Amino acid sequence: MAKQPRRLLRTVAGTAFAAALGLLASVLGPSVGDAEAAPAGIRVHNGRVHEANGNEFVMRGANHAYAWYPQQTTSIADIAAKGANTVRVVLGSGDRWTETSASQVSTIIGQCKANKVICVLEVHDTTGYGEDGAAATLDQAADYWIGVKSALEGQEDYVVVNIGNEPFGNSNYAAWTDATKSAIGKLRNAGLRHALMVDAPNWGQDWSHTMRNNAASVFASDPDRNTIFSIHMYGVYDTAAEVQDYLNHFVNNGLPLVVGEFGDQHSDGNPDEDAIMATAQSLRIGYLGWSWSGNGSGVEYLDMVNGFDPGSLTNWGNRFFNGSNGIAATSKRATVYGSGDGGGDGGTAPNGYPYCVNGGSSDPDGDGWGWENNQSCVVRGSSADTGSSGGGTAPNGYPYCVNGGSSDPDGDGWGWENNQSCVVRGSSADH
Repeated sequence: MAKQPRRLLRTVAGTAFAAALGLLASVLGPSVGDAEAAPAGIRVHNGRVHEANGNEFVMRGANHAYAWYPQQTTSIADIAAKGANTVRVVLGSGDRWTETSASQVSTIIGQCKANKVICVLEVHDTTGYGEDGAAATLDQAADYWIGVKSALEGQEDYVVVNIGNEPFGNSNYAAWTDATKSAIGKLRNAGLRHALMVDAPNWGQDWSHTMRNNAASVFASDPDRNTIFSIHMYGVYDTAAEVQDYLNHFVNNGLPLVVGEFGDQHSDGNPDEDAIMATAQSLRIGYLGWSWSGNGSGVEYLDMVNGFDPGSLTNWGNRFFNGSNGIAATSKRATVYGSGDGGGDGGTAPNGYPYCVNGGSSDPDGDGWGWENNQSCVVRGSSADTGSSGGGTAPNGYPYCVNGGSSDPDGDGWGWENNQSCVVRGSSADH
């Protein structure tokens, strides 16, 4: 039997087809094959997320709590600079938290595009509906998206609409299926053609397997067949077997899935972040860690950086961005922004070799060195991303660790090599 978690305590700050084909589809209604090709921009095909040009896109990014911290205007840029190819942005619909206006949505999308990341925009007001009396319904969330439609139109290449965060708690969660289908239908009827993302019930963790068991019918209910499922992995997923079982189920059934949130510890148990990241990487499933900064009420440990300072990574942030199967090693930029890994379109490493355009996928043995265009290349952020005769020098005057995070067993950013202290590149000590 699936484990039932306690209510999650996470809070933030206290809480080209021809026109004729389109005409024919409008008359006859889309078949499955036609529907997969019909949406503009990001779309689902054969259970995978693809860009408009057909390139498969695997999300690698972090969550940013914009709704509570709209003054943190550099966070999207800071997350992108760590190598992420996606940022999931918390919005308010006005039902529980202050409404994020259409002009604010436009600004957020502009920041995502300027920093070459895909925007996953989510309404947070639905969190825990049925158990939390302050939560909004998915129908109310759909009304919000329709209200900001002007900011979303034309952005299908860059934006995924995550209808509502964790839209049911541990009460009345059986209603998730019909409520999700209804919200999808409402958005499609309103003319939104974006890829949609739907979160699981049970505070996002789907311990009841309500989303897992009904995902196929929910996907089929979308006339565009362009819905992505999102599981949040906290204490329910504290073993590799549980992680692998859940993720493999979706892959084996040809259903698109991302891990929309997860951490390295939590109030309801200790999630197996290593298994989450490794399994997602092996299955080509996207993941979006929670969260950049601003957590409160006893779960500050979920912050990836201290006080929104990109130069002050926490242990969780260092693990997430720089560790095994992390952002630096696995993120690849969306091709709508040009080819390249999450850190840039190639470029040159400090040791004089070019950066690998395809990131960690060019480095099958994981030593930081790849092979592209008939020459060696360096995986950005890897142990090979150093000076030619050593690690180079950090801004604080200490040498960079040649062996990266492996020289830093306690994760504080400081390592020990050649009988002296060294700094792990990109860590909280790298300043």
